[in-house]
Amino acid sequence: MDSPRRLNLTVTSDQTGWKVDALLRGPLGLLGTVIRRVKWLEDGILLDGVRVTVGDRVQAGQVLSVVVGDTQVSGAIVPAPGPLDIVYQDQDVLVLNKAPGVAVHPGPGHHSDTIGNFLMDYYRKQGILADFHPVHRLDRGTSGLLLVALHGHAQEVLKEQLHSPAFRRVYLAVCEGVPEPPSGVIDAPIGRLEGSVLARTVRPDGQQAVTHYRTLRTGNGRSLVRLELETGRTHQIRVHMAHLGHPLTGDFLYGTEDHSLIPRPALHAAELSFTHPITGASMSFAAPLPRDMAALVPEE
Repeated sequence: MDSPRRLNLTVTSDQTGWKVDALLRGPLGLLGTVIRRVKWLEDGILLDGVRVTVGDRVQAGQVLSVVVGDTQVSGAIVPAPGPLDIVYQDQDVLVLNKAPGVAVHPGPGHHSDTIGNFLMDYYRKQGILADFHPVHRLDRGTSGLLLVALHGHAQEVLKEQLHSPAFRRVYLAVCEGVPEPPSGVIDAPIGRLEGSVLARTVRPDGQQAVTHYRTLRTGNGRSLVRLELETGRTHQIRVHMAHLGHPLTGDFLYGTEDHSLIPRPALHAAELSFTHPITGASMSFAAPLPRDMAALVPEE
């Protein structure tokens, strides 16, 4: 099993006399929750290999090292083998292309057949010491790009990006009919549908929800639409497209279920961009339109 992920910083002359806490929060970018967790570990915070407290001061040339990776696995999610399409992986993040029909989190009726189960099995076989740290979620029927952190520090940094310009998600959907106008902005608040524990609806007292859409092509009485979220409400795209009068093809909740066409809502997370939580690098990924959706609106 790999050792927990550590971040290292060589103290510069300008940083001489700084407290360890200032370096952890400043140049290393650690949040208070992470610092409070690691400062009690025997090797949580080291200066030139010696344990120090957050109040100790540093000198130029010294090396500050801090544990940010998981030190143990909680065991809350049962490892179980299953297919994973991993697009990218490093010591801090993992991007995968989720298949439709697979839940992200274990829950009622899905205790060992989710992305969480598959990843915990993958980590164990690869010798990766990590718990399951999803940054966002995709509905079970939605396919496409999903970002997972490999430790709690990366997860917290990325979750802070979620509803900022740094974190960008673009979806492709097939809807019934042809939207008019062919592109625009849907700005309609979303809240729970009264009497339902699952469904959402547009309602004036709901949470702000903004979706940008653009029609890419049409055919067979349907449209392939590109959508970008400003907010991330539950079922946002599905609710907004139904609100326009163009529910997603195959949407059992907001449209019409038809397994002869597609056995799921026709929604795919096609593009994902974010700032790397450790390096600060810009990261961008794309996943092609799945065959089941492409068949609904064939290219001419």
